[in-house]
This record gives sequence, structure tokens and C-alpha cells, in this order.
Amino acid sequence: MTIQVSVCGPRDCTDEDESNAREVGRLLAERGAVVICGGYTGVMAAVAAGARSAGGTVVGILSRADGEGANPDLSIVIPAGVGEARNIVIVNSGDAVIVVGGSWGTLSELAFAMRHGRVPVVQLGGWRILDHEGHPVAGVRHVSSPEEALAATGLWPDRRAGN
Repeated sequence: MTIQVSVCGPRDCTDEDESNAREVGRLLAERGAVVICGGYTGVMAAVAAGARSAGGTVVGILSRADGEGANPDLSIVIPAGVGEARNIVIVNSGDAVIVVGGSWGTLSELAFAMRHGRVPVVQLGGWRILDHEGHPVAGVRHVSSPEEALAATGLWPDRRAGN
């Protein structure tokens, strides 16, 4: 089966998050992975553009019941019509979840992915979650570059992420 990676991030993102998301998308496409995202602007648009620039497939799970506002770089548009509940579908669709940047919606995606605990969750930038004692919550794999993000998924153990 084809590897699917869910990439989550805010619709209003920083330039750094946009650049990182674009590179994550490109690297995923080069490895033949299908990219799953929310399908709109910001990190979602950047990861879609990066993947499409490398000939990849990008699936957008939309919150609306129609395709209005869907990113033009999507290969497949799924208008779920379930609002933010679509965040669960996004994270459940991946063999790994890569979070780029931070926002309340992105935090919900990270929380759903961690709660289900079935796939690696990698965070590039964004918010840091602390426990009640002020320590980073265990389980989220924090990285500082798109290459490290792919490596941290563990999906391509026989090759360095930068290759």
C-alpha cells in the first residue's frame, strides 16, 4: 500500500511555517507518499504546493460540504461537511502525522493523533505542550527541519531523510 502522511497546520501561518510545509510536501512526494491535509490556505496550501511541485498526490479533507475555497493544488477533494470534526478524519488517514506550526485547530489535530496513539506524531515549530509539572508531554517528536520531520516518522528507515 502507498504510504499516507497527514500534514496539519494553521490556515494563518508564518512565513517560516509556510516554507517548512512546502518542503515537507516536496520531500513526501519525492518518496511516493500521499499527502493528506485540510485542503484550504496556509500550511495546508503550502504542503499541497510542495507535493504537487514534485508530482505528488494531495488529498484535501474539507470542513465544508462543498469545494468552495479548496486549494487548487489538491489532487483529490473530499468535502466532508462535518466542520472541525474533519480533523479526526485527517489524522486517522495517515501512517504518520506531521504538525507544522500552531493554532487552536492544529492543536486539536495533534491532540486527536496523540489520543489515538497509533502512528508517529512529529511537530515542526508551533506550540509546545507541557504537563501539569511544566515538562514537555511525552510522545510528540519535536524536530527543527523538514528533513528531520520525515526521518522522525520512521516510515523510511533505510534512507536518510535528506536523500
